[in-house]
Amino acid sequence: MRDLLFLCHRIPYPPDKGDKIRAFHILQHLSASFRIHLGCFIDNPADEVHIEPLSKMVQSLCCVKLQPGLAKYRALTKLRPGMPLSVAFYTQHDLASWVLRTSQTQRIDQIFAFSAVMAPYADLVPSVPRLLDMVDIDSQKFAAYAAQSSWPARAFWAREARTLLAFERAAASRFDHVLFVSQAERYQFVDLAPEAAGHVSAVGNGVDLQYFTPAFQAPSPFGERPAIVFTGAMDYRPNIDAVRWFATMVMPALSRRAVPPIFYIVGANPAPSVSQLAAEADIIVTGRVPDTRPYLAYAALVVAPLQIARGIQNKVLEAMAMAKPVIASPAAFAGIEAIAPRDILVADGDDAFTHAAHNVLDGQYPDLGTHARAAMEQRYNWRQALAPLDDMLGGLSR
Repeated sequence: MRDLLFLCHRIPYPPDKGDKIRAFHILQHLSASFRIHLGCFIDNPADEVHIEPLSKMVQSLCCVKLQPGLAKYRALTKLRPGMPLSVAFYTQHDLASWVLRTSQTQRIDQIFAFSAVMAPYADLVPSVPRLLDMVDIDSQKFAAYAAQSSWPARAFWAREARTLLAFERAAASRFDHVLFVSQAERYQFVDLAPEAAGHVSAVGNGVDLQYFTPAFQAPSPFGERPAIVFTGAMDYRPNIDAVRWFATMVMPALSRRAVPPIFYIVGANPAPSVSQLAAEADIIVTGRVPDTRPYLAYAALVVAPLQIARGIQNKVLEAMAMAKPVIASPAAFAGIEAIAPRDILVADGDDAFTHAAHNVLDGQYPDLGTHARAAMEQRYNWRQALAPLDDMLGGLSR
């Protein structure tokens, strides 16, 4: 069995949010063919308990702990002209030392870097075939932040977008294969970096269809009133903006229904601006929950009103896999292989979102959840989604 160095900007376990879900399933998939040497960061002390179970999945493991506040300060001290703050944040001597030691004591046959910010660590091991999973174009998220901000935040985000795109292009040029989570992300990156066109591919996400299943059984976490659910990490700006928008622009109209629904914001680390929403009578902010499935299973409606979204929204796939009616913004729906309005409803703007929510709550889409589940079963099996990796890595030799 060959040895693979897997570099990840966040501990890929448990698979409970966005990038960790994709990274975990790729790691699990590759462990069938490789002895994995995993180097990653931990940016949340709550994840330290997961080091031991993760160590059982890999040949060797290095988890470097980051204190986000201190790491941001150190990133500023390391910043130099042309360097993205995102990259400076993840520039850590301890991980670099481990990568060098591992490359000297193990015969590393291939490298898999998850996220462009991990590219510099792959560069420490020259002359080894390598694959970079950018997932999405992170620089364009910061460009969207800049477009929505006023000075001086606009200047800050614009600099990060500009320098990070240059970094992403340079990183892509040093890898044998570069991956994105959807064809839409791939096409956009090729437009921005035409020199990379020959070695950029799309490898999509899946969803754990046995875990997220309509057959799931648990007590309901809700009372008698209908529940509208949003799931996600609630310290992440696009999620924060999404729930604040929905609470402000959509919930007032829904609260006037004869039986008004309750909006449940389900996710860890709610920002203060999210926690404040719980002051409203029809909004509940749960914070971290051990399992999102009870909230999805008993939801009358799941919403994904993101205004800024990159890649594939796992929260949408999970809700659809549990056969729930989902209303998504165009940004949240982008890249998802499903047919609207058969499998999912797509609404652009507060009036459209409100109208769609009323219709779902009124029972006008009785088959929406069933079609959603069927779409996931047809297109979003993890094994099927990740099968192209076998050919890509199999075609690389030292």
